[in-house]
Amino acid sequence: MIRFLTPTRPSYPRVVRASAWYDLLVTAGFATPWTYELVHRMLSSLGEAWGLGVLPELDPMQVLYANLMGSVVVVWSVLRLLRPLPVHGLYDGAARTLFSIWMAYALALGAPQWLWAFLVVEVTWGVVQLAPWAVGRAARAERMAV
Repeated sequence: MIRFLTPTRPSYPRVVRASAWYDLLVTAGFATPWTYELVHRMLSSLGEAWGLGVLPELDPMQVLYANLMGSVVVVWSVLRLLRPLPVHGLYDGAARTLFSIWMAYALALGAPQWLWAFLVVEVTWGVVQLAPWAVGRAARAERMAV
């Protein structure tokens, strides 16, 4: 029998922790106005150099929303690093689903094409964290039907 990764397997919290490390590394720069200015400049420069689009000029509201998102994700990442509970993987997968929807929406409205790279990573982490819950639910339903 093939053993799938399930939320009850000891390896699942390692997945939760790995996704937290990714989030912390990628979003820490969004958490303050000073670091976001550097991230904004870097992303725009890379987008321009690769022909994938640049971010709009910085304005106070853009900085505020970037800082709010960065701050919340940093705190959420630290929680998952310190307490990588299976339920945190479920909630993180749900949050990644929402992030993915909004990234796809932004891309449909003309956001810089480099956003695709972030979207692919978000979808991948979402699937990796949510699939075990779906597999576990299907297995439980199958056992109850017998």
